[in-house]
Amino acid sequence: MTSPADKPEQNLPLWVAEQLKQWIYTGELAPGSRLNEAALALRMGTSRGPVREAIRILTGQGLVTAVVNRGVFVRQFSLREMLETYELRALMFGFGAEHASEHLTEADKLQFEELLQGMDEACEQEDGSRYYELNLRFHQLIMRLSGNQRAQAAYDDYVKELHLFRRKYFNAPGNMRRSNIEHRQIYDAIVKGANSKARSAAEKHVLEGRQRLMRSMDV
Repeated sequence: MTSPADKPEQNLPLWVAEQLKQWIYTGELAPGSRLNEAALALRMGTSRGPVREAIRILTGQGLVTAVVNRGVFVRQFSLREMLETYELRALMFGFGAEHASEHLTEADKLQFEELLQGMDEACEQEDGSRYYELNLRFHQLIMRLSGNQRAQAAYDDYVKELHLFRRKYFNAPGNMRRSNIEHRQIYDAIVKGANSKARSAAEKHVLEGRQRLMRSMDV
């Protein structure tokens, strides 16, 4: 882990937030566990100020939640909340894919191809962390190309809420490869200007992802 002494003081809260995210994603900080500012500051070799700011960042990202008179805890989602959020995310991603061709440039096409190739390589290397990050960028690119900033912000909120579920189970056998096949179907429809097909493929992709997640969770 990089030492906090190597980070400019103004970047410390962001650095601490990234460390906390990694511990949450790996389960080192389990859902429902309480965040102790003093203990975390001691562990990271910082004062409590950067830890407090980092916790505020994670609260805004939906990864932790504050409970009055009790403290701050790693977010716990019910199965129902997860399923409902996936449904909303599918609708929003379908909207983004339907309108993406309206703003698509040659530079965007190149970026899509690089992301798809990178995800293929991550599949071959069974690198779940790399695939997950490239997958997020692929989805973000489509939402940016929708041209609707409010839709993009709403979609980002849904993605943040699902991080705790998705990151843990994302690299189950076969999940990444099937996911990227679906990515290519969405991209092909966008490039061809087949807007309705792009929307349908995007919505199906998210809902299929939900099913893959549930199978991995043995639900």
